[in-house]
Amino acid sequence: MTAHDQQQRQDDDDPRLAQAARLRRAWLTPRGWRYWSAVNNTEVGVWYSVTAFFFFLFAGVLALVVRAQLAVPDNDLVTPGFYNQLFTLHGTMMMFLFAVPIFEAVAILIMPQMLAARDLPFPRLSAFGFWCFVIGGVFVAGSIFFGAAPDSGWFMYPPLATNKDTAGIGADIWLLGLSFIEIASIAAAVELIVGVLKCRPPGMRIHLMPLYCWYVLIVAGMILFAFPPLIAGDILFEAQRLLDWPFFDPARGGDPVLWQHLFWIFGHPEVYIIFLPSIALMAMIVPTFAQTPIVGYGWIVLAAVGTGFLSFGLWAHHMFTIGLPAISLGFFSAASEAVAIPTGVQIFVFLATMLAGRVIFAVPMLYAAGSLAIFVFGGLTGVMVAIAPFDWQAHDTHFIVAHLHYTLIGGMFFPLIGGLYYFYPFVAKKMLSDRLGRWAFWLMFAGFNITFLPMHFTGLRGMPRRVFTYPAGHGWDWLNLVSSVGAFVMAAGVLVVVWDLLRPGKRAAPPNPWKAGTLEWSTMDDEAWGVRSVPHVTSRYPLWDQPGISDEIDQGRGYLPDAAAGRRETLITSVLDAEPEQVLRLPGNSFLPMLAAIFVGFSFIGATFHWWMPALISGVIGIGVIIVWLWTGTARIPEAATIDAGRGLTLPLYGSGPRSVGWWAMFITMVGDSTAFASLIFGYFFYWTIHTDFPPAGTTGPEQAWPAIAGLLAVIAWGLTLAARRANTAGLGARTRAALVLAAAAALGSGAALVMAITMTGLDPAAHVYDATVWVIALWTALHLVVGVIMQLYCCARSHAGHLSATHDIDLQNIVLYWHFAVISAVVTVAVTGLFPLAS
Repeated sequence: MTAHDQQQRQDDDDPRLAQAARLRRAWLTPRGWRYWSAVNNTEVGVWYSVTAFFFFLFAGVLALVVRAQLAVPDNDLVTPGFYNQLFTLHGTMMMFLFAVPIFEAVAILIMPQMLAARDLPFPRLSAFGFWCFVIGGVFVAGSIFFGAAPDSGWFMYPPLATNKDTAGIGADIWLLGLSFIEIASIAAAVELIVGVLKCRPPGMRIHLMPLYCWYVLIVAGMILFAFPPLIAGDILFEAQRLLDWPFFDPARGGDPVLWQHLFWIFGHPEVYIIFLPSIALMAMIVPTFAQTPIVGYGWIVLAAVGTGFLSFGLWAHHMFTIGLPAISLGFFSAASEAVAIPTGVQIFVFLATMLAGRVIFAVPMLYAAGSLAIFVFGGLTGVMVAIAPFDWQAHDTHFIVAHLHYTLIGGMFFPLIGGLYYFYPFVAKKMLSDRLGRWAFWLMFAGFNITFLPMHFTGLRGMPRRVFTYPAGHGWDWLNLVSSVGAFVMAAGVLVVVWDLLRPGKRAAPPNPWKAGTLEWSTMDDEAWGVRSVPHVTSRYPLWDQPGISDEIDQGRGYLPDAAAGRRETLITSVLDAEPEQVLRLPGNSFLPMLAAIFVGFSFIGATFHWWMPALISGVIGIGVIIVWLWTGTARIPEAATIDAGRGLTLPLYGSGPRSVGWWAMFITMVGDSTAFASLIFGYFFYWTIHTDFPPAGTTGPEQAWPAIAGLLAVIAWGLTLAARRANTAGLGARTRAALVLAAAAALGSGAALVMAITMTGLDPAAHVYDATVWVIALWTALHLVVGVIMQLYCCARSHAGHLSATHDIDLQNIVLYWHFAVISAVVTVAVTGLFPLAS
């Protein structure tokens, strides 16, 4: 008998070994070229993290060239145009290709094990988001090698960026490339929110979640409200560049200030979207190395929620110099000061935890402590620029550059490197070097302060931002030289970290090397299944408070110890109390997410270069791939109604409505979508407030008849969709399909009526901003009605194929939820475009 046969017989004789073998086969990571079809978090999370870190290194090189150019007066190392591309792409990559994606990457990688889940609920969505990120990131970053990088600043203010004479194709690359990347960010946010709410282990009630999961929930929620306004702004921006619609042209009623509002409604919450995940890493590091539970768990959760909430009321403090009314200056200045309170609470909680325990200053804790020092200093300068009179003096100087980097590098980068050293043993099962980690810390800490501390004084001496050189004799010379030297010192520290990651011969990590208390450290095996079995949790720090829980997990004595059907499965629990509700079948490895990202991505790239027909064909193929992905990988009817979930618990294999993860994903997605729509409506009323006549005199459209017809047909389509759900619940398949077909016809009619409203009533979107705004709102709603039609016909086909029934109705429940939002959008569109002009 061969060794393999002996092992197989042993596995068959020992039930637990046989269970583990079946789990291993179900979660097997493919080999060879099929490796890139993997969708589980252990692979996608690593890809995501490595790619984001690569973009960080690329952006860092751009920053070094910038600092080399500014090292001495009257330098000609680079041309002015290339310098503009350098600082624009540096800021763009750091913000959009590193700071936010690295948060989502790390969360995808570590959070499932932290929740003792097999994986997040939509693994293919995570893979799709990653491939979108790669394609969009390479497109944007690679533009600099062809002299086509954006060059108007990472904020792309009009009219500089909308004028085709001053902003070439780089502006389109920025707009369309980042819009595509934002799809990845929103996809990851949906995945993470549903994962936190529905994939916790039994017993982990919402007040027992690790703080990291609270921060993930808050930040992912912030993404849903912060990114859509930027997407709406991108639509207006590209419409002006491509179609000459005058959203930001004052000569035709537009106003570039609207872009600033939409951008900073995104841009200031993004600062906290970047900062809070790093605080989340510190919330894991500090208790571990203080060897005591976090002090003030409830306070830090409330403070994180408060920070996220207040961050949406600060955006105009970036606009103090544009001439806002005094009352606005006072409000936004006060809000900017107020956000320091919950931020300070979080800092003091960490200090209290360190005082309550006995701190071990291992490498991760060293980075956490350094972060606190840097961020507090950056917060103090933040209080300064939140005061309008001071901001008038410091605005657009190097003082702001210094403040920004003190908050972002201190608040985000140092905790992230600390998290790298902390979680590397969990991911790679190897230990990074303590000696190299300390060398890297002191090089980066010293280099950072040498670089950015002098910039405060450079700025106070009047040096403006975004100038490629400067004359001697202004008192800036030696300060810039010191800053440039510091940048290269900091870069040396980063290179030490890179060498530590790449060097061979790293020693194996022992079990739970930091003696942490959270579940991700319960096992150090190198399996793709997440956890061997799902435990019952009664503590915030189970490894400290529940003796033997690691053995319970590893020996398969928890929930889901087996994969008898040979399928990937994870446990779904209730939102508040984490009561077991369902065993969810997860889709396996597939190239479909990659293909969908490629085709959808090329539609954006093709539009950038005005390749309209290839872009259209690619987009249609991309939608087709997504439909195939959904048809084959989601809402599949299981072979049995229930399954043995372990520990004597029997659970259903299928769930729909609010009990299903799909319903939650649809709801969360539509919240984000509605935020983008609300941003377009905000634009309409912004123009109304700045014009004495809006609509302007002589405007003929869209009148009331066509919008009224559109609204009525949208309501009919919504009602017929509800009727289809009732018929399906009653088991009336033919009536269900008939109602869906009629609903689709009514929805198409509604969309057509909206198009008629803007095309048949004399509205010229290139003539005045009123006409253009009505056009974009109507087209937005019409497009969503068309998407609703595709969903209705999809459900009709599912019903005809026998995949939709009274008891298996996830698809229809989710589409009804979509139509709740769609009909609200249609009614609002009719009210704003058709009825509001009568009242104005």
